[in-house]
Amino acid sequence: MREHSDALEADLLEFFSVDLLDLWTGRISLRRLHVLISSLLTRQGTGALVAAIDESAIWTHEAHILARISDALEASNWLFISANSTGDTTLDAPEPMWRPGIEPSEPPAPVTASGADVAAWFGHMNSL
Repeated sequence: MREHSDALEADLLEFFSVDLLDLWTGRISLRRLHVLISSLLTRQGTGALVAAIDESAIWTHEAHILARISDALEASNWLFISANSTGDTTLDAPEPMWRPGIEPSEPPAPVTASGADVAAWFGHMNSL
């Protein structure tokens, strides 16, 4: 409660119209405060307290799915444009959409096969 007292106080006022000072004046019991805080912690995607505790909780499951769809569409468009453009034009691969609570990571270096590897693979396929 000490770490996130500002966020807790803001949420109590916003969602329940309860001032945290009511605990000290006796207008609200410790049990009632516990019930209200528990309710705040179950509100996915809303509230300053949840965001202060876990930044990734500000996005719903659906928002994460939409971000994955957006990333897949951008990658698909990039692949299509790269495959159908002349060798003079090189486009940078798209950056994944930012997601709360997830640090961006360095994309892995592309692995390419040599001409001999490709020929050997196709030679192997012919023997099947």
